[in-house]
Amino acid sequence: MPHFGDYQNLIYGAGLQGVIPRVPVDFASLEARATAVLPPQTLTYVQGGCGDEHTQRQNAEAFHHWGMVPRMMVDSRHRDLSVELLSLRLPSPLFMAPIGVTGMCTQDGHGDLAAARASATTGVPLCASTLSNDPLEDVAKACGDTPAFFQLYTPKDRDVAESLIGRAERAGYKALVVTLDTWVTGWRPRDLNVANFPQLRGHVLSNYFVDPAFRKLLSRPPEQDPASAIGTWGATFGKVLTWDDMAWLKASTKMPIVLKGICHPDDARRAVDAGADGIYCSNHGGRQANGGIAAIDMLPGVVAAAGDVPVLFDSGIRSGTDVVKALALGARAVGVGRPYSYGLALDGDAGCAHVLKCLLAEADLLMAVNGYPTIAAVREAGAVRV
Repeated sequence: MPHFGDYQNLIYGAGLQGVIPRVPVDFASLEARATAVLPPQTLTYVQGGCGDEHTQRQNAEAFHHWGMVPRMMVDSRHRDLSVELLSLRLPSPLFMAPIGVTGMCTQDGHGDLAAARASATTGVPLCASTLSNDPLEDVAKACGDTPAFFQLYTPKDRDVAESLIGRAERAGYKALVVTLDTWVTGWRPRDLNVANFPQLRGHVLSNYFVDPAFRKLLSRPPEQDPASAIGTWGATFGKVLTWDDMAWLKASTKMPIVLKGICHPDDARRAVDAGADGIYCSNHGGRQANGGIAAIDMLPGVVAAAGDVPVLFDSGIRSGTDVVKALALGARAVGVGRPYSYGLALDGDAGCAHVLKCLLAEADLLMAVNGYPTIAAVREAGAVRV
C-alpha cells in the first residue's frame, strides 16, 4: 500500500535524473524563496502578525517544547493516517486553513482556484475563505472530489450572511467554519507602515460583489462604482457574534457548524452546549491579538473540555512534525497556512501540492520511525512537555 512518506523516494529518484525540486521541502527555505518573489504588499499581509508579533513567533516556537517519545520494536511498515471528521472519512488529518489573500499569492490573481486544484490533487481539504478573488462556487468546483469547508466572516447584514451561507451549502461545502475573532482587524504594523489593506483596494471581495443580497445594498453595481461597493463592504463586514447567535446560525444551514477561534476551555464547553459540531482551536496565527499564549499550549485544555466534539487546530504549523504533535495533543484535524501560500507563490497549484505532500511525508515518516502506525497510536502516546 502506498504511503505519504514514499514522496521522498520520488524526490530522490528524480535526483538520479538530475531533477531537483522546484520548490523547497523545508519551511525556512520555502519562506526565503517566497519572500523574494511575492509582491511587497502581499508579502506584508501574508507574513505579518499583530503588534510586535510575539504571539505569532510563539505559535511556531512553542512546538519545540513538546516532544514525542519513540517506541521501538513496533511494526510500523504499514501506516494509516486517515481520520473521521464531521461524518467524512479523510485520507489524512491535514487541511488547508483559510487565508484571506490566497487569491493574491499567484501571479494570475487566482490563487484560490490554484489552492483548490492542489486540494483535488492531494486529497487535502481546503477551508475556503470568504475573502477570495474567485466566487466560492468556482472554488468548490475546482476542489473536485475532495471535500471542502467554507469559512465565514459573518457580515452585519443578516440577508448577506444568509446568502453567503446558502450559496456555500448549495455549492457543496461540507462544513461552515465561523470565525469568531475578526469582527475588527487587529493592530498589524507591517500593513500599517505601508498603509495597505488589500480589501480596501478592492482585492479578494469577489464573494461579496457577485452576491445578490450584497448587490441589493448598492445603488450601482460594483462594476460601475467599485469605490462605493468597497465602502459598503467595509460598513457591512464584521458582525459581533455572541452565544445568542448560535440558534440563528444553526437555523441557517444544514452544514455542520465549526466555531473558529476557541482557545479557552470554558468557551469550548459553551460551544458544545450551544450545539457546535466542531471546535477550531486557533489564535488566527497571531494576526489578531498579541501577547497571548501559543495556540498549541492551549490545545490540550480545549480538547479536554470539548469531550466527544472534534477539535480542529491551526496556528504555527510549519512541518509534518508539528502536525503529529498537534494530533498527539488531541486535535482531530490540523490546518496549515503560510507554508501553502508560499508554495502557491513559487509554483501555483503544483507548488502548493508539493508543500502539502512534503508535510504529509514528514508526518508519515515520523510516525514510522517512532513506532506509531496509526493516528490512534499517536494519541495514545501523547506529547511530553520538555
